[in-house]
Amino acid sequence: MGADGAGGVGGAELEAALARLAELRASIDNVDAAVVFLLAERFKFTQQVGHLKADAGLPPADLEREAEQIARLHRLADESGLDPVFAEKLLGFIIAEVIRHHEAIADSR
Repeated sequence: MGADGAGGVGGAELEAALARLAELRASIDNVDAAVVFLLAERFKFTQQVGHLKADAGLPPADLEREAEQIARLHRLADESGLDPVFAEKLLGFIIAEVIRHHEAIADSR
């Protein structure tokens, strides 16, 4: 058993495992940062879309576009090995936030 009573490896093996764990966590942190920056970039574009829609008198939501995006995301998720249901939930959350922004833009006119 290890020092914590949970079993496992000791000595050099433990050091190697902890070093690898640190590497993996650093990679996860990098991916998380990229996701945040990509979402920020995406919202910059959707803000522009919201202003264009408000100027043209278009509704904040576009159900046809949303359906196309969901189908596209399902394909991308399948291709990348990501659970399509999870991907759809994530996109649904993002779309809801975009619509909320578009409604706020339209209401401010």
